Amino acid sequence: MNGERNSVLEMRHISKHFAGVKANDNVSIELKEGEVLALLGENGAGKTTLMNILFGIYRADSGEIKINGKNVHIASPHDALRHGVGMVQQHFTLVPSFTTAENIVLGLKELGFIPNTRNVESRIEELGMRYGLPVNPRAKVWTLSVGEKQRIEILKLLYKGAKILILDEPTAVLTPQEAESLFKAVKKMVDDGASVIFISHKLDEVMEVSDRVTVLRAGKVVGTANTAEITKNDLARMMVGRDVILDIQKPDVEIGKKILEIENLKVKNDKGLLSVNNLSLEVRAGEVLGIAGVAGNGQRELAEAIYGLRKAEDGKIFLKGRDITNASISGRIKEGIAYIPEDRKGTATCPNLPVSTNLFLKNTITRLVNSTHFFIDRKKISEKASELIKDYSIMTPSHRTPVKLLSGGNIQKVVLARELSRTPSLIIASHPTRGLDIGAMEFVYRTLLEQKRKGAAILLLAGELYEIFRLSDRVAVIYEGKIVGYAPPDPAHIEEIGLMMGGSKAGDLQ
Repeated sequence: MNGERNSVLEMRHISKHFAGVKANDNVSIELKEGEVLALLGENGAGKTTLMNILFGIYRADSGEIKINGKNVHIASPHDALRHGVGMVQQHFTLVPSFTTAENIVLGLKELGFIPNTRNVESRIEELGMRYGLPVNPRAKVWTLSVGEKQRIEILKLLYKGAKILILDEPTAVLTPQEAESLFKAVKKMVDDGASVIFISHKLDEVMEVSDRVTVLRAGKVVGTANTAEITKNDLARMMVGRDVILDIQKPDVEIGKKILEIENLKVKNDKGLLSVNNLSLEVRAGEVLGIAGVAGNGQRELAEAIYGLRKAEDGKIFLKGRDITNASISGRIKEGIAYIPEDRKGTATCPNLPVSTNLFLKNTITRLVNSTHFFIDRKKISEKASELIKDYSIMTPSHRTPVKLLSGGNIQKVVLARELSRTPSLIIASHPTRGLDIGAMEFVYRTLLEQKRKGAAILLLAGELYEIFRLSDRVAVIYEGKIVGYAPPDPAHIEEIGLMMGGSKAGDLQ
């Protein structure tokens, strides 16, 4: 059936270089009318660069773009929208102090200096209902969840009449329930005549939502296939150029003494509301405790309170029997806590600083200071950085390269190298594979399980249950800031866990 469809977009022989790096190397893709084309590849494969060229953010060094058979020149996002091309980027472009409606119509001159607010809001509600993406047109954007902000970005494109929609890693910030709603919306868009390019590295969702798949590796097209005619293992091999083990075996480790113990903890969120509410749990040496829950139920506040980034309003936190409730962050680091935050660019690293500096931002650097002359031994830092880059397979031109120039997977490897090279006794891993490709995910899984084998206690906070099941020894379900029950890490219990996540049922399945 795909062969009978007309071509709505052709990108031919696209090449793009950045500072000696070939991001796109003679790339050609085709999007057909009324289809979902998945653009699959590891982070750094060139997917986003190619789409940024289509959306007018970058200019190609060479190549051509055809829309509905005609050559077009796209020099800006405004040009792209004029040709019916819209893009929802990973990092949203919304004005937080504006309402939903104000963000959606921003820049639309045809509405006049003072738009008819009632008509605009009515149209937004109509689009939201049609595509199963409901939003409040009058709500200020800063008050909304990440999932709601993404809906605004999609509705903004639909409102402006985009017929070719680019969704760049759209599920990276969504809960499983929100992702399922998005898939339904995408199918409805296609039914209504749109064509969609779906950028992803997640095999399951590519298999579910796409008609065809084009795979990129190292800036080149590896191949294109009909989704119904290819397997996940085939796609994984195309992505990374080798066989990938999709099922990681957990090491058989004897669970030891208590490392982390939390008693009746209460923590407030950024709005001053109680987000962690009388929560208690414990994690033992050699154990991975997975925290399952819908986003916004206190997971981030819990992690930050344990690490010391957020004040505990009440309750106690013990590390290896010692009360650290009011300890400083540096004190907690010295006691053996490692923290892998969910925001690897904004919280976990300093993007403008070199790889080597990011590797030694914490107490590791105290070992690399010449205490006699009070200066940093740069030679020793260079040697140690080179060791960690090799040990953690960090793909970087140099240890002097700014972290912001690395792919998401390699930035995460920098974080892992810094946190885990200190032999921690407790690891707080918050969404450690969010936004990563399958090869990088495999590396993160193996690295965390190696720490389990060494006897570390690991508190895993992840948005996707399959990740929690793969790594955890026990699953604790969080709802409205409380642990409402425990379960074995077994897909057979997914329905009960889902009920607990939604607050419909509390219990203990162990």
